[in-house]
Amino acid sequence: MPARARLASRDTQVRNIFDRIAGRYDLLNRIISFRLDSLWRRKLIRVLGLAGRPASVLDMGTGTGALALDACRVLAPGARVLGVDFSRAMLRRAREQAARTGVASRVDYVLAHALAAPVRSEAFDAVMSAFVLRNVGDLESFFRESYRVLKPGGQVASLDMFPPPHGLFSHLYWLYFGRLMPRIGGMVSGDPTAYRYLSDSVRSFVSPETVAETLVSAGFAETRIRRYLLGAVCLHIATKPGRNPREEATEP
Repeated sequence: MPARARLASRDTQVRNIFDRIAGRYDLLNRIISFRLDSLWRRKLIRVLGLAGRPASVLDMGTGTGALALDACRVLAPGARVLGVDFSRAMLRRAREQAARTGVASRVDYVLAHALAAPVRSEAFDAVMSAFVLRNVGDLESFFRESYRVLKPGGQVASLDMFPPPHGLFSHLYWLYFGRLMPRIGGMVSGDPTAYRYLSDSVRSFVSPETVAETLVSAGFAETRIRRYLLGAVCLHIATKPGRNPREEATEP
């Protein structure tokens, strides 16, 4: 099967999985991560320095919109957040939650593939994603698209799960995440296949160093890695070279 056809087939599989589990996705994230997923998302937003800024932010693979909503809570009035995802069911949940939390006027959601975001180039101050990279068939294209839509000097931040370094913690981690978690996910969601996929996607994912190298290949500079949970969760931050013309214009 040609590479393009393989990617399309994989995208369809991933989309179908997230469509099926959208209704219980946030609940299961909290259960499975012992609520640490919320803490990690807040760390991502803090690293980007979004608090109090009237920034424009793109959330790639927004899912149910949890990261986008966290950003809306700290951004200054006039800021805008756009969430892009290819799962209709996940976006439906995102819109419901935005309306319920009172930030619907500050966030928009668009049904689209993250590798072809329907936005103009150099439109955003920051690009972010949480637990998306493992589901992307072409990481370099994902980061090149992030680079395209960022203003010069803008930052990208991506949070995801990785196979932890070998050792005692690794054995305990796979006992929980490789065996117990799919059973919990299957019981709560009624879809054990989906949560087996999520476990397998971590086991087969590339290293944090490979993601950092891919960011550099896509054109980014100042790439950094922050590791949590003994390296099982990593946050990558990188900067698009250049200066934002708007910032230069305000300098004395």
